[in-house]
Amino acid sequence: MDLTDASALVTGGASGLGLATARRLSAAGAAVTIVDLPGSAGADVAAELGGTFAPADVTDPEQVAAAVDMAIAAGPLRVVVNCAGIAPPAKVLDREREPTPLAGFEKIIRVNLIGTYNVVAQASAVMARTDATADGDRGVIVNTASVAAFDGQIGQPAYAASKGGVHAMTLPIARELARYGIRVLTIAPGIMETPMLMGLPQAAQDSLGQQVPYPQRLGKPDEYARLVMAIVDNGYLNGETIRLDGAIRMAPK
Repeated sequence: MDLTDASALVTGGASGLGLATARRLSAAGAAVTIVDLPGSAGADVAAELGGTFAPADVTDPEQVAAAVDMAIAAGPLRVVVNCAGIAPPAKVLDREREPTPLAGFEKIIRVNLIGTYNVVAQASAVMARTDATADGDRGVIVNTASVAAFDGQIGQPAYAASKGGVHAMTLPIARELARYGIRVLTIAPGIMETPMLMGLPQAAQDSLGQQVPYPQRLGKPDEYARLVMAIVDNGYLNGETIRLDGAIRMAPK
């Protein structure tokens, strides 16, 4: 897909996987709209890329719809990448063997799963009305799950459930949007060099990297971004969740 004169929207685009993806899309010729929280570095990233910053909460339909409108002002919306997410740990039971507050579980599901669905819904409603390319393509949506969707660890029930939901809805949404020439895929990253992990001591980072069969290191955000670009480029990829994890299978804890 030629992204020249097209637009792309990246949620969580102010840092980590989203930032790396926004840079790759911009280098490919797309006008990139960065969607992130108002207090993020989104404005600085947009200025760096010559794009647009749309401060928004991905769980808010009106804010996301406004972000989509900003994106299409720069050109036909061809690529949407969902990277926004949170990952606070919480067990089912606390140290006193009492249930942990339900609000924490609900928040993770709301941001990671409902937020992803909201962006897909708002963006696809616009993409479905966009003129198709000569090949009949209208665009591609790439969501972000995690290996936790398959190998969830102790302390990750909410995170694993949210990412499992993103994986599970990939195929039905791809089947629905196929009639409009919109492809839908999901990437399930392993242990990546995200801001959260990079805040750990170097010894902890090295220990995590050594758990990966090969290469024995943390994944790089640009490796995620390069997979996004491969998905955009390969029109026969659709309805699939792709693990990007160095063959790791997470231990229980």
